[in-house]
Amino acid sequence: QVQLVESGGGLVQAGESLRLSCAASGIIVRNLPMAWYRQSPGKQREWVARFTTSGSTNYAASVKGRFTISRDNAKNTVYLNMRNLKPEDTAVYLCAIPLQNYWGQGTQVTVSS
Repeated sequence: QVQLVESGGGLVQAGESLRLSCAASGIIVRNLPMAWYRQSPGKQREWVARFTTSGSTNYAASVKGRFTISRDNAKNTVYLNMRNLKPEDTAVYLCAIPLQNYWGQGTQVTVSS
């Protein structure tokens, strides 16, 4: 059974940083096109960052230059490093393997102004 478990969310002030983790079990994340999404109340789920099938990375325009996706194959974990956080980054952040429709439950990030 595939499980994706996010952690690392919390309440921070604008300008601060957080690192989110997505620990995978039941599947090997190496070379998988994994992604981070976020969802705010009343808004559609938004793609944030991803690994492509070739292993390169893509970012949404709203986070480019501030967020970095990475992975540790030894720990079978994907990370999202977020710096210079803004109030508009407030959301539940979810990791996913979209092509196989595997999703985590999410972790809340709240950025106060």
